[in-house]
Order: sequence, then C-alpha cells, then structure tokens
Amino acid sequence: MRRLVIALVVATTGTLAMAQDLRLPNKNGSIKFAVIGDTGTGDRHQLAVAQQIEAYRKTFQFPFIIMVGDNLYGGSSTKDYKKKFEVPYRPLLDGGVKFYASLGNHDDPNERFYKPFNMSGERYYTFKPSLTANVRFFALDSNYMDETQLQWFEKELAASGSDWKICFFHHPPYSSGGSHGSSTVLREQLEPLFVKYHVNVVFTGHEHFYERIAPQKGVVYFIAGSSAKLREGDINPSPLKAAGFDQGYAFMLVEIDGNNLSYQTISDTGKTLDAGVVTKSSDSNRVIGTSGGGRQGNPAGAQPTDKKQ
Repeated sequence: MRRLVIALVVATTGTLAMAQDLRLPNKNGSIKFAVIGDTGTGDRHQLAVAQQIEAYRKTFQFPFIIMVGDNLYGGSSTKDYKKKFEVPYRPLLDGGVKFYASLGNHDDPNERFYKPFNMSGERYYTFKPSLTANVRFFALDSNYMDETQLQWFEKELAASGSDWKICFFHHPPYSSGGSHGSSTVLREQLEPLFVKYHVNVVFTGHEHFYERIAPQKGVVYFIAGSSAKLREGDINPSPLKAAGFDQGYAFMLVEIDGNNLSYQTISDTGKTLDAGVVTKSSDSNRVIGTSGGGRQGNPAGAQPTDKKQ
C-alpha cells in the first residue's frame, strides 16, 4: 500500500510539473482557448489528454475549447455522450469551460442538438468569445459543403468586421498525411473565400496526428486530430509540413493578443511538441509572419501529398 501511495504522488507531481512548461504569454485580457480533435473514444488516451488539458488550465485559464470533429465514435446514445465526452472532460465542464463543436465524418448530425456542444442546432455557425474581442470563429460542416453553406459563410465573413477570423472544421484542405492527405475539393471551395476575406488561421482534424502547415496564400493551417486517435508514422515527407508529430497524442493551447496569435502543442505526457507565433498586419489583417519550432522538423525534397477524400 505504501508503495502504491508513493507511486501516485510521484505520478501526480510529474503531471503538475509538466503543466508549468507554458510557452504562451498568458496575458490578462487576451483571448485564450484550447483545440482538440478526433476525441470521442472514451478510452485511456482520451482520458490522458483530458487530464493534461485540465492540468494546464490551472496555469493557462482558458474559458473555451473548440472541437474539430469526430466527437463521438461508434454511436451517439446517452451512454456515448457520457462515456466519450462528459466523463473525460468533467473537471473542465465543472470548471465552466465551454465546448464549441464541429462535425466530423464519424459524427451523427444530431450532435448539433446536444447542448454542451454549443452548436444551437446548426451544422455551421459563428461566434465571438466576447463582445469586446476583435476575434470571430466560424465552425463549418466539411462533410456537406453545399452552396447554401458557402453562401452563408461568405455573407458572415463579409459582415464580420473582426481583425482575427478563425475557422474550424474536420477535413484539412492541406495535409501531409499518408492515409488521407489534402482535401483538394474542399480547398477549391473554401480557399478563395479565405483569401478574399482575410481568414487568418484554420484548425482541422481528420488526420490522426498533429501538423502545422507552412502558410498557404497567407493562411496558417493546423491539424489537431490526435486528441484520442493516432496513426503512428503517417506524416509523409512534404514541403507542406512546417512541423508535425505522429508518435503520440496531442492538443493545442492558443492565445490571441493584439496582432499576435501564440500557439503551443502539447502531448498526452505534458511535453511541448511545437510552439510559436502567428503575426498579422494591423492594416490589412493578412498574416505577415509565423515563427515556431517543430519537434520533427520539416524534411525537404518531397512533393506535397494532394489526395482527394
């Protein structure tokens, strides 16, 4: 029994120590949030990531999390919502953290009616984290990107007036993944709108790894699809990849302050995998620079994956 107690103390201390490795500015008044994707398993990997998110929240007190799809694998009964969402994220929910979901290809469209996903019954929607924040988020349904959704999206972008326009959805327009790769059809539909209305950052999932894409036409893309699922070794050598991690599970922390968006990607063991800053211009809102260091680097000499899904 004494050995068990000591082991538990050591494990807990290690987790909290990792939680002090915060690379973000953590300024008062900034917009803070987390990003998770492909989460809905209810297994030990989801629980491990959830515990790290809660540990980091003690230092970096974000009020909301965006979910980039595949929120529930294998069903959406009351039991599924409890096992695959409510139980893993209970400390976050009890702490008042709000979750904003988007739909993945493994999700039942009726998840949009589940109140804790804050989708208000809509497949796609937009929100501002506060009335005073000059930031607007756009959640899209990349499973069914029809003309109605595209028209809605363009109208909302044109009317937003926000300096930071951030999109999140499931399928990545750019990816170095071997199993799926870039969704070129989706890219053809969305990229012209991203460029025209100065969308700054896009968060996606679907690929079960983490990847930061080298900026494409002034837009920075992140893939965060390994918060409970993993395809080990699935990132191909590609000039698309600015950073990547396909050896373990991960989530992201993000902070927006003025013209800077700081990001930090963290593993299920609490290690920092990638961190840096996206900077936009103050006059045009276009991204003018990114900085960061990826754990796996950016191998050159290969052609980008460009597969249709």
